[in-house]
Amino acid sequence: MAVTSGTTKLTLPTDEQILITREFDAPKELVYKAWTTPELIKRWWHANRGAVTLVEIDLRVGGAWRYVMVANDGTEVGFHGEYREIVPNERLVSTEIYEGLPEGVSDEDGATVNTATFTEANGRTTVTLLVQAASKISRDAIIDSGMEDGLQDALDLLEQTAISLR
Repeated sequence: MAVTSGTTKLTLPTDEQILITREFDAPKELVYKAWTTPELIKRWWHANRGAVTLVEIDLRVGGAWRYVMVANDGTEVGFHGEYREIVPNERLVSTEIYEGLPEGVSDEDGATVNTATFTEANGRTTVTLLVQAASKISRDAIIDSGMEDGLQDALDLLEQTAISLR
């Protein structure tokens, strides 16, 4: 199954996976910097749906990250995780846990493992983000949350942020 909006392509390669592919008009060093620098993340992670109030990053294997925003409706939305693999400007592997999991859903069941790969050709960067969910139910819940629209808008802002670093 393939779902595409704007310039971001979203596919579902397996029952537990979401594969997101996006090309950016910026070199990978700038896209990676915008992806991993707290002050820059605050410029794009909100996806025009609120204001980012917290970005904490300990960018090392075993280090934690946490992002929080207040959505336009006043709801606080937070995610956190841990870095598992870091190859600067090339690859990031981390866990991701939504802080609003429903009662009875454990962090383990609700967590994803996200692998972001940054490749460059002719000054343009392609980011592939593989989201590995614990189950088809978890994967489908992520898709059904409306994440695709927010993702498109966030990645548009990420591209603008990376371009601004030239």
